Amino acid sequence: MYTLNCKGRLLIINKPIIMGILNATPDSFYAHSRHQFIDSAVDEAKKMEADGATIIDIGGQSTHPSSTLQTAETELERVIPIITQIRNTLPNVFISIDTFYASVAKAAIEAGADMVNDVSGGQLDSNMFKTVAALQVPYICMHMQGTPQTMQQFTQYNDLITELTDYFIKTTTEAKKAGIVDVIIDPGIGFSKTIQQNFSLIKQLSAFKILQMPILLGISRKSFLYKTLQLPNADHALNATSAMHMLGLLNGTNILRVHDVAAAKECITLFEAYTTA
Repeated sequence: MYTLNCKGRLLIINKPIIMGILNATPDSFYAHSRHQFIDSAVDEAKKMEADGATIIDIGGQSTHPSSTLQTAETELERVIPIITQIRNTLPNVFISIDTFYASVAKAAIEAGADMVNDVSGGQLDSNMFKTVAALQVPYICMHMQGTPQTMQQFTQYNDLITELTDYFIKTTTEAKKAGIVDVIIDPGIGFSKTIQQNFSLIKQLSAFKILQMPILLGISRKSFLYKTLQLPNADHALNATSAMHMLGLLNGTNILRVHDVAAAKECITLFEAYTTA
């Protein structure tokens, strides 16, 4: 069991939970996750909570390999009004801000978000760790090499699991030295990883239990799934996502980051029935 302090409110993870993806962007890889307008975003957040999401992850920057880097100012314009309205509308849901900018993290937490989800693990903004520490919120540390635009140039590893474990030990130690108390780790499926490496990571997720931190798995509708099945695009990848979610759960996942909350909830319900049988 993990207990995370979100500005005085406790998030207890004693079974797998769901983080719903809400993108305040025009170019995220899965079109149905895009909600640039406040009313649409709030309606989607309501549906996610009703379907079983514990956390809603709001981001204003696409991070797929063909995405264009956006400024912190653009992110702020996209996410702050949405976070504010969702906080006012859904007081019980936990909100995560998906950003690698410390200034966006600070403004989002002040607007009502509860935690910071950083795809760069603090590597793209040297102020991130001290900012999150001052905000006293949980921090999601993902593994990526380079930037979203260059990450697929950095997929060479001598030993994938060992190198990621070393990365998390080093990075989370730095985060905790800065004053961050609660850290969640995310192996970064699809970020600086080949298709085969993605499958290998999911297969060996339990190796990261040695770190004694919650593990987040973000595989929803990603290209390694539909490419393996020779399907056209992310629109066709729900069944593949559910199949891999179950494998992730069996290998130790604590948080599923998903586009399709209801389907993920079914996976967790079946996983629990299986493990307690």
